[in-house]
Amino acid sequence: MRMDDHRESDNLEDRRGSGGGRGGLRLGGGRLGIGTIAIALVASYFLGINPLTVLNMLSGGGLPAIEQSAPASRPPADDTTARFVSQVLASTEDTWQQAFRANGKQYQEPKLVLFSGVTPTACGTGQSAMGPFYCPGDQKVYIDLEFFDELKTRFKAPGEFAQAYVIAHEVGHHVQNLLGIAEQVQRSKQRVGTAEANALSVRMELQADCLAGVWGKHTDTMKSVLEPGDLEAALNAASAIGDDRLQQQTQGRIVPESFTHGSSAQRMRWFKRGFETGDMNQCNTFKAKQL
Repeated sequence: MRMDDHRESDNLEDRRGSGGGRGGLRLGGGRLGIGTIAIALVASYFLGINPLTVLNMLSGGGLPAIEQSAPASRPPADDTTARFVSQVLASTEDTWQQAFRANGKQYQEPKLVLFSGVTPTACGTGQSAMGPFYCPGDQKVYIDLEFFDELKTRFKAPGEFAQAYVIAHEVGHHVQNLLGIAEQVQRSKQRVGTAEANALSVRMELQADCLAGVWGKHTDTMKSVLEPGDLEAALNAASAIGDDRLQQQTQGRIVPESFTHGSSAQRMRWFKRGFETGDMNQCNTFKAKQL
């Protein structure tokens, strides 16, 4: 993926080394045990905001506790991974500024927070074990860069475009938040049972995958960033984090009604749809008869 000469975003916050790793995970005023965390991670392991939501529910609800941290700083100039993340974030800004203008809307750029261990968010205390996530309360994407090593080793999904896909997916959740989709889905989930709520979560996640594909298409069209094998790397990452594959790996069986992000085939299909069309209006998973 050719990003060396591309601009970096001004919306990156580096909280690594700020001392935010102390204190453990605390939501709803109480400390959660490792068993509770494990339940939440099994329920929704990899992308999106679900882990924080689940943990808050398991801890008894209420407003999430926000712990104080040192002011964020810019990453070191020689941190190549942070620089790459900043460049990817900048490319999402360019894509969505243009796409929103084309649809008569104004795009508000999110911030992306680099952290290690745990960090305070408007959605509760975020933890590295949750993987990357988006918090609509503060409109920020959170990621521990060590996750990229896990993406390569555990999920067998190497490559810079696979890493970029992860960031673009989370920014896709920000797009959903700005368009009011996230709020509508949350209200709908409160009125239905668990299986129906899970099905809504799947459509939400697949739409974010499609929006990530739209970003990929726009960025490559504008700046020719893709190299041979990059698209396959992103599709491989989408496949590696399908609910069916993760369930088979973690519990030895597949339970479709408990899916919250979609199967490997579905995630690949919707990312590819966004990439092939380059049109955010083709990402309406909520009206799709077949996912």
